[in-house]
Amino acid sequence: MLIGLAKGQRKSAVIRPEEAFGLHKQELIQFVSMATLLANTDEVPEFAPGDMVEFNAPSGAQYAGILQSINEEGAWFDFNHPLAGKELMFEAEIVAIL
Repeated sequence: MLIGLAKGQRKSAVIRPEEAFGLHKQELIQFVSMATLLANTDEVPEFAPGDMVEFNAPSGAQYAGILQSINEEGAWFDFNHPLAGKELMFEAEIVAIL
């Protein structure tokens, strides 16, 4: 896409979700019980919808989800990448050629 452009030229492109962070998958919106939530977070949590919350997996890995809603029983999280399902606009300007 940028090969052949001269200094000062600009190029833009739209990147489809399938070529970027993938489509938004409904199955990645999941309920997490309050017991599981408290047992797998590092701090005493104060959560609000829209927060990104990191979890510790039993294997030691970490994963994150965006809190959708919460009550005394647990919370719904969206584990999709925040940009999943979105078109991305890519813009570049050639500032120098080495």
